[in-house]
Amino acid sequence: MDLFAEQEQKSLGRVQPLAVRMRPRTLDEFVGQRKLLGPGQLLRRLLDGDCLTSAIFYGPPGCGKTTLARLIAGQTKGAWETLHAAEVGVKDVRAVIERAKSRLFTEQQRTVLFLDEIHRFNRAQQDVLLRDVEEGVLILIGATTENPFFAVNSPLISRSHVFRFEPLDESDLTRLMAMALSDQERGLARFQPVCDDDALRLIASRCNGDARQALTTLEAAVLSEAARGRPHVSVEVVTQSLQRSVATHDRQGDSHYDIASALIKSMRGSDPDAALYWLARMIEGGEDPRFIARRIAICASEDIGNADPRALLVGAATLQVVNLVGLPECEYALAQAVIYLSCAPKSNSAALAIGAAREDVRTQPPLPVPPHLRDASYRGAAALGHGGGYLYPHDFPEGFCVQDYLGAVRKYYNPTQHGDEARLAAQWRARRKDGGTAPEKSNP
Repeated sequence: MDLFAEQEQKSLGRVQPLAVRMRPRTLDEFVGQRKLLGPGQLLRRLLDGDCLTSAIFYGPPGCGKTTLARLIAGQTKGAWETLHAAEVGVKDVRAVIERAKSRLFTEQQRTVLFLDEIHRFNRAQQDVLLRDVEEGVLILIGATTENPFFAVNSPLISRSHVFRFEPLDESDLTRLMAMALSDQERGLARFQPVCDDDALRLIASRCNGDARQALTTLEAAVLSEAARGRPHVSVEVVTQSLQRSVATHDRQGDSHYDIASALIKSMRGSDPDAALYWLARMIEGGEDPRFIARRIAICASEDIGNADPRALLVGAATLQVVNLVGLPECEYALAQAVIYLSCAPKSNSAALAIGAAREDVRTQPPLPVPPHLRDASYRGAAALGHGGGYLYPHDFPEGFCVQDYLGAVRKYYNPTQHGDEARLAAQWRARRKDGGTAPEKSNP
Protein backbone atom coordinates (compact mmCIF):
# COMPACT_ATOMS: atom_id res chain seq x y z
CA MET A 1 0.00 0.00 0.00
CA ASP A 2 1.47 3.36 -1.05
CA LEU A 3 1.56 6.43 1.19
CA PHE A 4 -1.51 8.05 -0.36
CA ALA A 5 -3.59 4.86 -0.21
CA GLU A 6 -2.60 4.37 3.42
CA GLN A 7 -3.63 7.94 4.22
CA GLU A 8 -6.96 7.44 2.42
CA GLN A 9 -7.57 4.29 4.43
CA LYS A 10 -6.87 6.08 7.69
CA SER A 11 -9.19 8.95 6.73
CA LEU A 12 -11.92 6.52 5.78
CA GLY A 13 -11.48 4.66 9.04
CA ARG A 14 -12.06 7.83 11.04
CA VAL A 15 -15.48 8.42 9.48
CA GLN A 16 -16.70 4.83 9.23
CA PRO A 17 -19.46 3.86 11.67
CA LEU A 18 -18.55 1.60 14.57
CA ALA A 19 -20.42 -1.32 12.98
CA VAL A 20 -18.14 -1.10 9.93
CA ARG A 21 -14.94 -0.63 11.91
CA MET A 22 -15.70 -3.63 14.13
CA ARG A 23 -16.22 -6.11 11.34
CA PRO A 24 -14.36 -9.31 12.23
CA ARG A 25 -11.02 -9.91 10.53
CA THR A 26 -11.04 -13.69 10.95
CA LEU A 27 -13.59 -16.46 11.37
CA ASP A 28 -12.56 -16.76 15.02
CA GLU A 29 -13.65 -13.14 15.58
CA PHE A 30 -17.03 -13.77 13.97
CA VAL A 31 -19.83 -13.67 16.54
CA GLY A 32 -23.01 -15.69 16.23
CA GLN A 33 -24.30 -18.32 13.78
CA ARG A 34 -22.85 -21.20 15.79
CA LYS A 35 -25.17 -23.65 14.00
CA LEU A 36 -23.45 -22.71 10.76
CA LEU A 37 -19.90 -21.92 11.82
CA GLY A 38 -19.39 -23.99 14.97
CA PRO A 39 -16.84 -26.82 15.00
CA GLY A 40 -17.79 -29.58 12.61
CA GLN A 41 -20.70 -27.68 11.02
CA LEU A 42 -21.03 -27.92 7.24
CA LEU A 43 -20.38 -24.28 6.39
CA ARG A 44 -17.33 -24.13 8.66
CA ARG A 45 -15.90 -27.30 7.09
CA LEU A 46 -16.41 -25.89 3.60
CA LEU A 47 -14.72 -22.62 4.54
CA ASP A 48 -11.79 -24.24 6.34
CA GLY A 49 -11.17 -26.46 3.32
CA ASP A 50 -11.66 -23.58 0.86
CA CYS A 51 -14.10 -25.79 -1.00
CA LEU A 52 -17.27 -23.71 -0.76
CA THR A 53 -19.75 -24.42 -3.53
CA SER A 54 -22.48 -22.03 -4.63
CA ALA A 55 -24.53 -20.90 -1.64
CA ILE A 56 -27.42 -18.67 -0.63
CA PHE A 57 -27.03 -16.78 2.66
CA TYR A 58 -30.53 -16.02 3.92
CA GLY A 59 -31.44 -14.08 7.04
CA PRO A 60 -32.54 -10.76 8.55
CA PRO A 61 -30.43 -7.59 8.42
CA GLY A 62 -27.42 -7.36 10.72
CA CYS A 63 -26.91 -11.08 11.25
CA GLY A 64 -23.56 -11.36 9.45
CA LYS A 65 -24.27 -12.41 5.85
CA THR A 66 -22.18 -9.71 4.17
CA THR A 67 -19.57 -9.80 6.93
CA LEU A 68 -19.02 -13.52 6.42
CA ALA A 69 -18.78 -12.99 2.67
CA ARG A 70 -15.98 -10.47 3.26
CA LEU A 71 -14.13 -13.00 5.40
CA ILE A 72 -14.46 -15.60 2.67
CA ALA A 73 -13.06 -13.10 0.18
CA GLY A 74 -9.99 -12.69 2.35
CA GLN A 75 -9.18 -16.38 2.60
CA THR A 76 -10.34 -18.01 -0.63
CA LYS A 77 -7.81 -18.96 -3.30
CA GLY A 78 -10.34 -18.11 -5.97
CA ALA A 79 -10.75 -14.66 -7.48
CA TRP A 80 -13.40 -12.58 -5.77
CA GLU A 81 -16.01 -10.39 -7.45
CA THR A 82 -18.73 -8.40 -5.67
CA LEU A 83 -21.94 -7.00 -7.11
CA HIS A 84 -24.94 -5.40 -5.46
CA ALA A 85 -28.12 -6.47 -7.25
CA ALA A 86 -29.78 -3.08 -6.71
CA GLU A 87 -26.94 -1.28 -8.53
CA VAL A 88 -26.14 -3.47 -11.53
CA GLY A 89 -27.79 -5.12 -14.50
CA VAL A 90 -27.32 -8.04 -16.86
CA LYS A 91 -24.43 -6.30 -18.64
CA ASP A 92 -22.42 -6.14 -15.41
CA VAL A 93 -23.12 -9.80 -14.65
CA ARG A 94 -22.03 -10.85 -18.14
CA ALA A 95 -18.78 -8.91 -17.69
CA VAL A 96 -18.06 -10.84 -14.47
CA ILE A 97 -18.81 -14.12 -16.26
CA GLU A 98 -16.40 -13.26 -19.09
CA ARG A 99 -13.63 -12.43 -16.60
CA ALA A 100 -14.36 -15.67 -14.76
CA LYS A 101 -14.06 -17.69 -17.96
CA SER A 102 -10.78 -15.97 -18.83
CA ARG A 103 -9.29 -16.74 -15.39
CA LEU A 104 -10.42 -20.35 -15.55
CA PHE A 105 -8.98 -20.96 -19.00
CA THR A 106 -5.73 -19.01 -18.67
CA GLU A 107 -4.87 -19.28 -14.96
CA GLN A 108 -6.98 -22.29 -13.87
CA GLN A 109 -8.42 -20.07 -11.15
CA ARG A 110 -12.10 -20.16 -10.23
CA THR A 111 -14.14 -17.04 -9.49
CA VAL A 112 -16.42 -16.44 -6.53
CA LEU A 113 -19.20 -13.94 -7.19
CA PHE A 114 -20.83 -12.41 -4.13
CA LEU A 115 -24.19 -11.02 -5.21
CA ASP A 116 -25.68 -8.97 -2.39
CA GLU A 117 -29.48 -8.65 -2.21
CA ILE A 118 -29.89 -11.25 -4.94
CA HIS A 119 -33.66 -11.05 -4.51
CA ARG A 120 -33.57 -7.67 -6.24
CA PHE A 121 -32.70 -9.44 -9.50
CA ASN A 122 -35.79 -10.49 -11.42
CA ARG A 123 -36.15 -14.00 -12.80
CA ALA A 124 -34.66 -13.15 -16.19
CA GLN A 125 -31.61 -11.52 -14.60
CA GLN A 126 -31.07 -14.51 -12.32
CA ASP A 127 -31.28 -16.85 -15.31
CA VAL A 128 -28.13 -15.24 -16.76
CA LEU A 129 -26.15 -16.93 -13.98
CA LEU A 130 -27.60 -20.41 -14.37
CA ARG A 131 -25.38 -22.04 -16.99
CA ASP A 132 -22.09 -20.78 -15.61
CA VAL A 133 -23.01 -21.70 -12.03
CA GLU A 134 -24.03 -25.17 -13.20
CA GLU A 135 -20.83 -25.65 -15.22
CA GLY A 136 -18.63 -24.44 -12.37
CA VAL A 137 -17.33 -21.32 -14.08
CA LEU A 138 -18.74 -19.28 -11.19
CA ILE A 139 -19.17 -20.02 -7.52
CA LEU A 140 -22.17 -17.90 -6.56
CA ILE A 141 -22.75 -16.60 -3.05
CA GLY A 142 -26.06 -14.79 -2.94
CA ALA A 143 -27.19 -12.86 0.13
CA THR A 144 -30.84 -12.09 0.74
CA THR A 145 -33.21 -11.02 3.49
CA GLU A 146 -36.07 -12.62 1.54
CA ASN A 147 -37.08 -16.27 1.67
CA PRO A 148 -35.00 -17.68 -1.21
CA PHE A 149 -37.62 -20.29 -2.01
CA PHE A 150 -39.86 -17.37 -3.02
CA ALA A 151 -37.28 -14.83 -4.21
CA VAL A 152 -34.65 -16.91 -6.03
CA ASN A 153 -35.15 -19.06 -9.13
CA SER A 154 -35.65 -22.74 -8.35
CA PRO A 155 -32.81 -23.83 -10.68
CA LEU A 156 -30.37 -21.59 -8.77
CA ILE A 157 -31.66 -22.93 -5.45
CA SER A 158 -31.16 -26.51 -6.64
CA ARG A 159 -27.53 -25.74 -7.51
CA SER A 160 -26.75 -24.07 -4.19
CA HIS A 161 -26.60 -24.77 -0.47
CA VAL A 162 -29.09 -22.59 1.40
CA PHE A 163 -27.69 -21.41 4.74
CA ARG A 164 -30.18 -19.73 7.03
CA PHE A 165 -28.70 -17.04 9.30
CA GLU A 166 -30.57 -16.39 12.52
CA PRO A 167 -30.84 -13.07 14.41
CA LEU A 168 -28.09 -12.77 17.00
CA ASP A 169 -29.17 -13.57 20.54
CA GLU A 170 -28.68 -11.14 23.40
CA SER A 171 -25.47 -12.80 24.61
CA ASP A 172 -23.96 -12.42 21.12
CA LEU A 173 -24.88 -8.74 20.97
CA THR A 174 -23.53 -8.11 24.48
CA ARG A 175 -20.25 -9.80 23.51
CA LEU A 176 -19.98 -7.65 20.38
CA MET A 177 -20.53 -4.48 22.37
CA ALA A 178 -17.96 -5.53 24.96
CA MET A 179 -15.43 -6.06 22.18
CA ALA A 180 -16.15 -2.61 20.80
CA LEU A 181 -15.80 -0.98 24.21
CA SER A 182 -12.41 -2.58 24.82
CA ASP A 183 -10.91 -2.09 21.33
CA GLN A 184 -8.49 0.83 21.30
CA GLU A 185 -7.81 0.83 17.57
CA ARG A 186 -11.21 0.30 15.99
CA GLY A 187 -13.65 0.59 18.87
CA LEU A 188 -14.58 3.03 21.62
CA ALA A 189 -11.90 2.34 24.24
CA ARG A 190 -10.17 5.66 23.55
CA PHE A 191 -13.17 7.42 25.10
CA GLN A 192 -12.73 5.38 28.31
CA PRO A 193 -16.48 4.77 28.61
CA VAL A 194 -18.13 3.30 31.67
CA CYS A 195 -21.13 1.24 30.64
CA ASP A 196 -23.64 -0.22 33.07
CA ASP A 197 -24.49 -3.86 32.51
CA ASP A 198 -28.18 -3.01 32.54
CA ALA A 199 -27.60 -0.50 29.76
CA LEU A 200 -25.89 -3.08 27.54
CA ARG A 201 -28.63 -5.60 28.24
CA LEU A 202 -31.23 -3.00 27.26
CA ILE A 203 -29.52 -2.40 23.92
CA ALA A 204 -29.26 -6.14 23.31
CA SER A 205 -32.93 -6.68 24.08
CA ARG A 206 -34.17 -3.84 21.87
CA CYS A 207 -32.19 -4.38 18.66
CA ASN A 208 -34.03 -7.38 17.21
CA GLY A 209 -30.89 -9.48 16.91
CA ASP A 210 -29.30 -6.88 14.60
CA ALA A 211 -25.59 -6.39 15.31
CA ARG A 212 -25.42 -3.25 13.20
CA GLN A 213 -28.24 -1.63 15.13
CA ALA A 214 -26.74 -2.60 18.49
CA LEU A 215 -23.31 -1.14 17.68
CA THR A 216 -24.86 1.98 16.18
CA THR A 217 -26.90 2.55 19.34
CA LEU A 218 -23.87 1.96 21.56
CA GLU A 219 -21.77 4.40 19.54
CA ALA A 220 -24.47 7.06 19.74
CA ALA A 221 -24.69 6.63 23.52
CA VAL A 222 -20.92 6.86 24.03
CA LEU A 223 -20.37 9.81 21.69
CA SER A 224 -23.31 11.76 23.08
CA GLU A 225 -21.82 11.50 26.56
CA ALA A 226 -18.19 12.00 25.52
CA ALA A 227 -18.78 15.72 25.02
CA ARG A 228 -19.60 15.94 28.74
CA GLY A 229 -16.32 14.37 29.78
CA ARG A 230 -15.72 10.69 30.51
CA PRO A 231 -18.88 9.05 29.20
CA HIS A 232 -21.10 7.07 31.52
CA VAL A 233 -23.59 4.97 29.57
CA SER A 234 -26.60 4.29 31.78
CA VAL A 235 -30.07 2.93 31.07
CA GLU A 236 -31.31 6.52 30.80
CA VAL A 237 -28.68 7.39 28.20
CA VAL A 238 -29.42 4.25 26.20
CA THR A 239 -33.16 4.97 26.30
CA GLN A 240 -32.48 8.36 24.75
CA SER A 241 -30.08 6.88 22.17
CA LEU A 242 -32.35 4.06 21.04
CA GLN A 243 -34.31 4.77 17.94
CA ARG A 244 -37.98 3.95 18.12
CA SER A 245 -38.26 0.18 17.96
CA VAL A 246 -39.71 -0.66 14.59
CA ALA A 247 -40.95 -4.21 14.54
CA THR A 248 -39.64 -6.06 11.53
CA HIS A 249 -42.46 -6.33 9.02
CA ASP A 250 -41.55 -5.99 5.35
CA ARG A 251 -44.84 -5.88 3.45
CA GLN A 252 -43.15 -7.42 0.42
CA GLY A 253 -40.85 -9.81 2.25
CA ASP A 254 -40.70 -13.00 4.20
CA SER A 255 -41.87 -11.49 7.50
CA HIS A 256 -45.08 -10.40 5.76
CA TYR A 257 -46.11 -14.03 5.37
CA ASP A 258 -44.61 -15.22 8.66
CA ILE A 259 -46.48 -12.66 10.76
CA ALA A 260 -49.73 -13.15 8.85
CA SER A 261 -49.34 -16.88 9.47
CA ALA A 262 -48.72 -16.23 13.18
CA LEU A 263 -51.89 -14.12 13.40
CA ILE A 264 -54.03 -16.82 11.78
CA LYS A 265 -52.53 -19.63 13.84
CA SER A 266 -53.02 -17.65 17.06
CA MET A 267 -56.71 -17.11 16.27
CA ARG A 268 -57.02 -20.77 15.30
CA GLY A 269 -55.30 -21.71 18.54
CA SER A 270 -57.75 -19.59 20.61
CA ASP A 271 -55.06 -17.26 22.02
CA PRO A 272 -56.44 -13.70 21.83
CA ASP A 273 -53.36 -12.12 23.45
CA ALA A 274 -50.97 -13.62 20.92
CA ALA A 275 -53.34 -12.74 18.08
CA LEU A 276 -53.53 -9.11 19.27
CA TYR A 277 -49.73 -8.91 19.38
CA TRP A 278 -49.35 -10.11 15.78
CA LEU A 279 -52.16 -7.78 14.74
CA ALA A 280 -50.29 -4.88 16.37
CA ARG A 281 -47.08 -5.92 14.59
CA MET A 282 -48.86 -5.78 11.27
CA ILE A 283 -50.49 -2.42 11.96
CA GLU A 284 -47.27 -0.84 13.26
CA GLY A 285 -45.37 -2.26 10.29
CA GLY A 286 -47.68 -0.45 7.87
CA GLU A 287 -49.63 -3.48 6.66
CA ASP A 288 -52.68 -2.75 4.51
CA PRO A 289 -55.66 -3.19 6.89
CA ARG A 290 -57.67 -4.69 4.03
CA PHE A 291 -55.16 -7.53 3.84
CA ILE A 292 -55.62 -8.14 7.57
CA ALA A 293 -59.42 -8.05 7.27
CA ARG A 294 -59.32 -10.58 4.44
CA ARG A 295 -57.26 -12.94 6.59
CA ILE A 296 -59.83 -12.56 9.39
CA ALA A 297 -62.70 -13.37 7.02
CA ILE A 298 -60.87 -16.44 5.73
CA CYS A 299 -60.20 -17.64 9.28
CA ALA A 300 -63.89 -17.25 10.12
CA SER A 301 -64.83 -19.90 7.56
CA GLU A 302 -61.71 -22.05 7.48
CA ASP A 303 -61.16 -22.46 11.22
CA ILE A 304 -64.51 -21.66 12.88
CA GLY A 305 -67.14 -22.43 10.30
CA ASN A 306 -70.45 -23.70 11.64
CA ALA A 307 -69.14 -24.08 15.17
CA ASP A 308 -70.07 -20.37 15.31
CA PRO A 309 -71.69 -19.13 12.07
CA ARG A 310 -71.66 -15.58 13.46
CA ALA A 311 -67.89 -15.49 12.99
CA LEU A 312 -68.34 -15.16 9.22
CA LEU A 313 -70.71 -12.22 9.80
CA VAL A 314 -68.05 -10.64 12.01
CA GLY A 315 -65.45 -11.19 9.28
CA ALA A 316 -67.66 -9.68 6.59
CA ALA A 317 -68.53 -6.71 8.80
CA THR A 318 -64.85 -6.14 9.54
CA LEU A 319 -64.06 -5.99 5.83
CA GLN A 320 -66.82 -3.44 5.34
CA VAL A 321 -65.72 -1.27 8.28
CA VAL A 322 -62.10 -1.30 7.10
CA ASN A 323 -63.14 -0.21 3.61
CA LEU A 324 -65.45 2.53 4.90
CA VAL A 325 -63.44 3.87 7.84
CA GLY A 326 -59.76 3.07 7.26
CA LEU A 327 -56.92 3.60 9.69
CA PRO A 328 -56.47 4.55 12.44
CA GLU A 329 -60.05 3.99 13.66
CA CYS A 330 -60.58 0.65 11.88
CA GLU A 331 -57.97 -0.90 14.18
CA TYR A 332 -60.73 -1.21 16.80
CA ALA A 333 -62.86 -3.31 14.46
CA LEU A 334 -59.83 -5.42 13.59
CA ALA A 335 -59.06 -5.97 17.27
CA GLN A 336 -62.69 -6.79 18.07
CA ALA A 337 -62.81 -9.35 15.25
CA VAL A 338 -59.48 -10.91 16.23
CA ILE A 339 -60.66 -11.33 19.82
CA TYR A 340 -64.03 -12.78 18.75
CA LEU A 341 -62.46 -15.31 16.37
CA SER A 342 -59.84 -16.27 18.94
CA CYS A 343 -62.47 -17.00 21.58
CA ALA A 344 -64.98 -18.71 19.27
CA PRO A 345 -65.36 -22.52 19.15
CA LYS A 346 -63.44 -24.05 16.24
CA SER A 347 -64.35 -26.32 13.35
CA ASN A 348 -62.55 -26.88 10.08
CA SER A 349 -65.20 -29.29 8.76
CA ALA A 350 -66.34 -26.89 6.02
CA ALA A 351 -62.77 -26.42 4.76
CA LEU A 352 -62.10 -30.16 4.81
CA ALA A 353 -65.41 -30.89 3.09
CA ILE A 354 -64.88 -28.57 0.13
CA GLY A 355 -61.29 -29.74 -0.14
CA ALA A 356 -62.35 -33.37 -0.36
CA ALA A 357 -65.10 -32.59 -2.89
CA ARG A 358 -62.71 -30.65 -5.13
CA GLU A 359 -60.17 -33.45 -4.95
CA ASP A 360 -62.86 -35.86 -6.23
CA VAL A 361 -63.73 -33.46 -9.05
CA ARG A 362 -60.07 -33.20 -10.05
CA THR A 363 -59.20 -36.88 -9.86
CA GLN A 364 -62.42 -38.88 -10.50
CA PRO A 365 -64.61 -39.21 -13.60
CA PRO A 366 -67.40 -36.61 -13.49
CA LEU A 367 -70.72 -37.78 -12.11
CA PRO A 368 -73.76 -37.22 -14.36
CA VAL A 369 -76.59 -35.17 -12.92
CA PRO A 370 -79.35 -37.62 -11.87
CA PRO A 371 -82.36 -37.30 -14.23
CA HIS A 372 -84.77 -36.23 -11.49
CA LEU A 373 -82.46 -33.27 -10.61
CA ARG A 374 -82.03 -32.00 -14.16
CA ASP A 375 -83.61 -28.78 -15.36
CA ALA A 376 -87.25 -29.44 -16.22
CA SER A 377 -88.36 -25.85 -16.79
CA TYR A 378 -88.37 -25.85 -20.60
CA ARG A 379 -90.69 -27.40 -23.18
CA GLY A 380 -89.62 -30.93 -24.05
CA ALA A 381 -87.74 -31.56 -20.82
CA ALA A 382 -90.30 -34.11 -19.67
CA ALA A 383 -89.87 -36.07 -22.90
CA LEU A 384 -86.20 -36.36 -22.04
CA GLY A 385 -87.03 -37.69 -18.61
CA HIS A 386 -85.87 -34.59 -16.79
CA GLY A 387 -87.40 -33.95 -13.39
CA GLY A 388 -89.37 -37.17 -13.24
CA GLY A 389 -89.72 -38.49 -9.71
CA TYR A 390 -88.28 -35.37 -8.08
CA LEU A 391 -89.50 -34.85 -4.51
CA TYR A 392 -90.12 -31.22 -3.66
CA PRO A 393 -88.89 -30.76 -0.02
CA HIS A 394 -91.34 -27.94 0.70
CA ASP A 395 -94.21 -30.34 0.10
CA PHE A 396 -93.19 -32.19 3.25
CA PRO A 397 -94.29 -30.92 6.70
CA GLU A 398 -90.72 -30.55 7.94
CA GLY A 399 -89.44 -29.13 4.66
CA PHE A 400 -87.21 -32.18 4.29
CA CYS A 401 -87.20 -35.50 2.50
CA VAL A 402 -84.62 -38.14 1.69
CA GLN A 403 -83.75 -38.63 -1.98
CA ASP A 404 -80.65 -39.19 -4.10
CA TYR A 405 -79.01 -35.85 -4.87
CA LEU A 406 -75.71 -37.16 -6.27
CA GLY A 407 -76.15 -40.47 -8.02
CA ALA A 408 -73.29 -41.99 -6.05
CA VAL A 409 -72.22 -42.57 -2.48
CA ARG A 410 -69.89 -39.83 -1.34
CA LYS A 411 -69.15 -38.46 2.15
CA TYR A 412 -67.41 -35.11 2.44
CA TYR A 413 -68.96 -33.37 5.43
CA ASN A 414 -68.00 -34.68 8.87
CA PRO A 415 -69.38 -32.26 11.46
CA THR A 416 -67.60 -31.69 14.73
CA GLN A 417 -69.25 -31.62 18.14
CA HIS A 418 -68.11 -28.05 18.77
CA GLY A 419 -70.38 -25.09 19.43
CA ASP A 420 -73.38 -24.53 17.18
CA GLU A 421 -72.22 -27.21 14.77
CA ALA A 422 -73.07 -29.92 17.31
CA ARG A 423 -76.70 -28.72 17.41
CA LEU A 424 -76.91 -28.34 13.62
CA ALA A 425 -75.41 -31.79 13.08
CA ALA A 426 -77.80 -33.39 15.56
CA GLN A 427 -80.80 -31.86 13.77
CA TRP A 428 -79.44 -32.96 10.39
CA ARG A 429 -78.87 -36.55 11.54
CA ALA A 430 -82.31 -36.73 13.13
CA ARG A 431 -84.04 -35.59 9.91
CA ARG A 432 -82.11 -38.07 7.80
CA LYS A 433 -82.94 -40.89 10.20
CA ASP A 434 -86.62 -39.99 10.10
CA GLY A 435 -86.54 -39.61 6.32
CA GLY A 436 -89.35 -37.08 6.24
CA THR A 437 -93.08 -37.72 6.61
CA ALA A 438 -95.62 -37.94 3.78
CA PRO A 439 -95.97 -34.84 1.64
CA GLU A 440 -98.79 -32.40 2.24
CA LYS A 441 -99.45 -32.06 -1.47
CA SER A 442 -98.08 -33.34 -4.70
CA ASN A 443 -95.80 -31.25 -6.87
CA PRO A 444 -95.73 -32.59 -10.40
